[in-house]
Amino acid sequence: MIKVRIAFVWLGGAIFVFALAFTVYSYAFPWGRTLPFHAAAMGLDAALFSVFALHHSIFARDGVKDRLARIVPDALLRSVYVWVASALLIVVCAAWQPIGVNLYRHTGALTVVHAALQLSGFVIIVQTVRLIDPLELAGIRLHSSANSLQIVGPFRWVRHPIYAGWFLLTFGAANMTGDRLFFAVISAFYLLIAMPYEERALVKSFGGQYEEYRRAVRYRVVPYVY
Repeated sequence: MIKVRIAFVWLGGAIFVFALAFTVYSYAFPWGRTLPFHAAAMGLDAALFSVFALHHSIFARDGVKDRLARIVPDALLRSVYVWVASALLIVVCAAWQPIGVNLYRHTGALTVVHAALQLSGFVIIVQTVRLIDPLELAGIRLHSSANSLQIVGPFRWVRHPIYAGWFLLTFGAANMTGDRLFFAVISAFYLLIAMPYEERALVKSFGGQYEEYRRAVRYRVVPYVY
C-alpha cells in the first residue's frame, strides 16, 4: 500500500509538470499562429477555463475539503487535488478553440523589451517556487519543510510573486495573437478574484504572522499599483 501511495503522488507530480509544459507549448506554438478571427471560440474557451477555475474554487472550500478527507487519506489529499487540476489544465489546452487574429507583432529593439519581460517573469516564478517547496506544490510532499512564513526573495516585493511572474509571461509576448491575449486575460481575471480568498486561507494558517506580513508588504502583484 505504501508503494502504491508513493507511485500515486510521484505520478501526479509528473502529470503536473507535463500539464505546465503543455501549457507553455500551447502558448508558444498553436496560440501563436495567425488565423482568421473566430469570435464564437472565445465563449467556448471561456467555458473550458471556467471548469478549470471552478475546480480550484470548490476544492478551496473547507466543507469540500472535510468531505474529501473522509474518503481520501490525508497523505494523498494534496496529490488528488494536483491530479484533477493538472488533468483539467491539459483538457483546456488540448480542447482550446482557435480565436485567431494577430493584434500586434513587435520587431527590432521592442522584441528585446518583450523578451526581458517574459524572462523576468520566468525567473520570478522559478525563484518563488524554490522558496515554497516544488515537491509540495506538485503534491509529492504533504507539508513544506518550512514551518514558518518565509519572507525572502520575491516575497519582499509583492505578496503573490508567482502571479506577478505569470502576468509578465502571458502579457509579455512580442507577437500577441487573440489566443494569447484571451488566455492571459482570462487567467489574470481568475487569479485576481482568487487572491483575497487565498489570503484568507493564509491568515488561517499563519495567523498574526501573515497579518504583519501584509502590513509590511502592501502590494499583491504589482509594486506601488496593486
